[in-house]
Amino acid sequence: MIAVPLGAWSQRLLPWLGVAAAIVAADQFTKTVIEHSFHVGDVRQVTGYFSLVLAHNRGAAFSMFDAGPGWHASALTAVGIGACVFILYLLARHGSQRLFSCALAMILGGAVGNVIDRVLHGHVIDFLLFHYRQWEFPAFNIADSAITIGAGLLILDELLRVRRSG
Repeated sequence: MIAVPLGAWSQRLLPWLGVAAAIVAADQFTKTVIEHSFHVGDVRQVTGYFSLVLAHNRGAAFSMFDAGPGWHASALTAVGIGACVFILYLLARHGSQRLFSCALAMILGGAVGNVIDRVLHGHVIDFLLFHYRQWEFPAFNIADSAITIGAGLLILDELLRVRRSG
């Protein structure tokens, strides 16, 4: 077997691709389990504040634009793919910045998970539902959670960067 030397860019990129791949795997696994265990609209209460549900989201995050025109699904897929390409570029350039790269890897994994859904199903599979009395947070999934946590980590990274430079 011939050993292929890893360039500096790939050494910075590979660990973060592993993080993203783990998120995609967890996201797709949980969606498959829910799809095989529920019918669309089924709700199973887990606690007084949390339920599992099978929902198909044709819109953007938190069901925004879910009832929009049919072309927006293709647009959302294109935006997701574009974001993935841009994140790969950023990871290749800044992979040594741990917090920044972890945030990007989480966003990448979430974006890929939701793009896979849009390409395979024409919608994103959501199943986590938090509620309190009459109030319900829109259903979401592991990919959405990773994107949200990644965005929070990007904000934290920037706040820490500003603090260090100030």
